Amino acid sequence: MSGKNKTVADIVAVCQEMFEDLQFNYARKWKAAKPGRKVIGFLPVYSPLEMIHAAGCLPLGIFGGGDQMEVIHGDAYYQSYICRIPRSTIELGVTGRLDFVDGMIFPFVCDVIRNLSGMWKLTFPNVWSKFFDTPQNYIPSIGGTYYEQELKELKEGLENLTGRKITDEDIKASIRLYNENRRLVREVYAFRAKEPWKAPTSEVYLLMRAGLMMDVAEHNQMLLDYLAAAKAEDRPKRDNVRIAIYGSFCEQPPLNLIKSIEMAGCYVVEDDYALNNRFLMVDVPTDGDPLAALSNTYIENSVETSCKYVPDGKVKGEYHVAQVKACGAEGVIYATPSFCDPALLDRPMICGKLSAEGIPYIAFKYAENSGQMQPIREQAGTFADSIKLWS
Repeated sequence: MSGKNKTVADIVAVCQEMFEDLQFNYARKWKAAKPGRKVIGFLPVYSPLEMIHAAGCLPLGIFGGGDQMEVIHGDAYYQSYICRIPRSTIELGVTGRLDFVDGMIFPFVCDVIRNLSGMWKLTFPNVWSKFFDTPQNYIPSIGGTYYEQELKELKEGLENLTGRKITDEDIKASIRLYNENRRLVREVYAFRAKEPWKAPTSEVYLLMRAGLMMDVAEHNQMLLDYLAAAKAEDRPKRDNVRIAIYGSFCEQPPLNLIKSIEMAGCYVVEDDYALNNRFLMVDVPTDGDPLAALSNTYIENSVETSCKYVPDGKVKGEYHVAQVKACGAEGVIYATPSFCDPALLDRPMICGKLSAEGIPYIAFKYAENSGQMQPIREQAGTFADSIKLWS
């Protein structure tokens, strides 16, 4: 079937299959297609996928086990008062679901993910792993220089793993592909904000998750296909409230949670789900030193999340208020995983700023394996009704 003939249902079905596949068969087939191919797993929130791609490897997003997998072994590795994603990630590893992965990147999010990096090294000593410590100083001469050195160390690690040098031209070619991916992702998000009834977030989320588990060029075509199909599809416009969702940048919510919010009368027009493919908000320059370009773009033009320090002169929540106004959201749902320290520490500051700006909000917690959605649906529905009645 050619791209121009694909329907939304066709595309979403492929993404849904990848979402549900905890054996990661797409990545297994990609690796088996050519001798010497390697797969590098990465965890939320941000890793420079251009570097993995430039090394000739497939970047594979590892988002935990979701609500489809029972965690048994993983609970023995971690205490009960932390979020679920490290336990389900370990479960994926010890049950052999990731036995084909050649390397793992653990970006800095919090102490839990830092500790998961060490746990992985101890449990799987034959798998190359890297704790990727992104900067918290956003002065280019300090944080930028540090981050450039981190990229060099990542490059050296990937070269040692693959046995091939990564040239500047390799990195620039990968940057171009990912610039195109980010452009198309922004286009999908802009289309959703304009006509959310044609691009429900339960579909857009699957589309973005799939993109972090497949070849970037293939995902670029999938994004083009989805945009064409969604624009052509005739879907009814409902009297729903436009909302933004924040707090879900690391451990992802169950798909049914997103669907429940939509069924409660909400159009999600802004979110921080699966951030990696839009963490950098502008194109990365492809002239000059590519490592410096990646570093400078991260320092100067990356999204604000709870795992990033807000530099002096800025206030927590200002970014969120600006995003809410830009997408025309009428309210905010601050939905965060249970025991997510960064998000929960930020919640009073961000929600306080929303209140000061007169933006309605509610807040609740979830786990990636949450099963009971009725209370969330009722809470979101009441929130939507209150906005219609009183805002």
